[in-house]
Amino acid sequence: MKKDLLSIGDLSLADINSIFKLTEELKKNKNKFAKTLCGKSLALIFQKPSNRTRVSFEVGMYQLGGNSLYLSPRRLTWELEKTIGDVARTIFSIC
Repeated sequence: MKKDLLSIGDLSLADINSIFKLTEELKKNKNKFAKTLCGKSLALIFQKPSNRTRVSFEVGMYQLGGNSLYLSPRRLTWELEKTIGDVARTIFSIC
């Protein structure tokens, strides 16, 4: 089932436990997952600057064969009626 993650509140406890189990497996078997996200892209949009989070996601996507795109507040033009969800839906409607 495809699931969008716009907030940590969207995750159940089971989801979080699954993420930690997968993280352990990824760390143990790095080569097995090296191309898992090949051809996939991740848009990083933050309401507030977060260098550690941004860099962690960029490195993770690179290590798994994917690409990331950081859209800083300065690079995005926000209109009053636009939300992050609106921007995300626009970006991923291209896929």
